[in-house]
Amino acid sequence: MGEIWIAEAERLGDGSIGGAMDTPSAPARVVWHTTESGAGDAAFKSVGAYLISVASEPHILYDPTTDRLAQYGPLNQSARALRNYGSLRTNRTGAACIQIEVLARAAKPFTEYWRPGPNFRALMRAIRSWGVPDDWPAGELAKSYSDASNRSASVWSSRGGHYGHSNVPGNDHWDPGNIDRAALLAAGGSTSTPTPPAPSTPSVSLAAVIRAAQRDPGLPQGGTTSAADVRPVEAALQREGLLSASYAKDGSFGSLTRTAYAGWQRRLGYSGADADGIPGKTSLTKLGAKHGFTVRA
Repeated sequence: MGEIWIAEAERLGDGSIGGAMDTPSAPARVVWHTTESGAGDAAFKSVGAYLISVASEPHILYDPTTDRLAQYGPLNQSARALRNYGSLRTNRTGAACIQIEVLARAAKPFTEYWRPGPNFRALMRAIRSWGVPDDWPAGELAKSYSDASNRSASVWSSRGGHYGHSNVPGNDHWDPGNIDRAALLAAGGSTSTPTPPAPSTPSVSLAAVIRAAQRDPGLPQGGTTSAADVRPVEAALQREGLLSASYAKDGSFGSLTRTAYAGWQRRLGYSGADADGIPGKTSLTKLGAKHGFTVRA
């Protein structure tokens, strides 16, 4: 376990902002936000109090112009700065999900004018103590409000590292803007933490999934035809809120999964016989594009 309280940080609030993490065995990660406000001591005080008043506390409040640092709650518990993505509680993903609000505006990247100092290095020390790699798994950050951002639920659920608010599934903000990601990491000092290799993208066989959808409902409970191909589909349907978590890992395309998939088809505009729960190439490809798997013949 990494640092829970940063010794150099001021304390804001009563120290209780969340609860236990849902997936403590998953990699730790960091999310960078901007408060869409000015900076300086007056803003630090007013924004710090406002976040408490609306019960949207992050773990950390940071002023890039003064290097002032404050902490609301322990890093081993959740914060309150993210929206959920269906049944996926984004604030509670990973061994730690460290939320940092920077007193800045997304439209003017704070790395263009900031003055990071010892408190920023202390923040990065705490982040790295959780094994968070100097990596941005979702890639580039949004450059404007209308910029399409990578918000892959599959990447979010499986990979540790640094994310912008614009990279978190279920959230529509574009902060922290187009900050200099390399400069941000470099300002934290050197690290020997290795960057893990990117996992390969899961691939499912359309033919195998169709065969499972046709055969598995008639098998004994939990019977499988092609479990390896079905599991990514089940996980995606769970993230869509269409399939209970208790049925989302067995690899069986049973009657409940058929019903869930029919719900996905209806979301795409299909009806009648076209929403029978048997995957087609178009609907399965769209599900995979949204949730991190590809479809082969």
